Amino acid sequence: MRRTALAALCIAAAATFSLTGCLPGEDKADGPFAGLTGGEIADKAVKATSGAESLRMKGEIEDESAGGTVQMDMAMNKKGDCAGTMSMGGEGQAELIKVGDTLYMKYDEAFLRAQSKDSSKEEADMVVDMLAGKWTKTSAAGEDSKDMANFCDLDTVLADFEDVDSNATRGKTAEVDGTPAIVLNEKDGKDSYTLYVATKGEPYLLRVVSKSAKEPGDLVFTDFDKPVPAKAPKGKVIDMDKDFG
Repeated sequence: MRRTALAALCIAAAATFSLTGCLPGEDKADGPFAGLTGGEIADKAVKATSGAESLRMKGEIEDESAGGTVQMDMAMNKKGDCAGTMSMGGEGQAELIKVGDTLYMKYDEAFLRAQSKDSSKEEADMVVDMLAGKWTKTSAAGEDSKDMANFCDLDTVLADFEDVDSNATRGKTAEVDGTPAIVLNEKDGKDSYTLYVATKGEPYLLRVVSKSAKEPGDLVFTDFDKPVPAKAPKGKVIDMDKDFG
């Protein structure tokens, strides 16, 4: 279950961050980022965003390996802490928290049943009875959880930001959740991407819309450099390593 979720989340990050546009650069324009081409603005956005100590990523991405659309709302930092929710195909929701070397997850019944479609009813009922609505914990370094734990590390998520040589073209101005932005357009073969870069304050990447045939999606980035609300859940927590290891 965790591996399927991870695959979709990593695709969301990698597919939208690895932007290597194929359009020729346009003339430098007036307005926000006056004198800079779209590619130069994109490069500034990459530098600013990759320099953030923390951020929140919210949106959805289509992924066949995950069985449909993956929705996520995740805050993460460069210490490897994270907190948020995820869902696949709109079928239920899972909560995820990583604090230090421990990964905590809680699934609702709809999520567990969706992930148990290939199991018998008896097996699915057993999983639901055992885990639904209950916090679990496991070592973040464990074989079944280390990949998901890596996704909580902002440095890992932003790794594809490095060495981006963008030839994006400038578009109109817009707003993303009230923050003024400039729209940049990229094209890579038949795939196209729309980037929204903040024109006020740091030139953070605020939104990426991917119109990819394989992984279309829409991701919004907020809460740059804000504390990640990652705290170990209170009350009873099922120790997956001890009880089921």
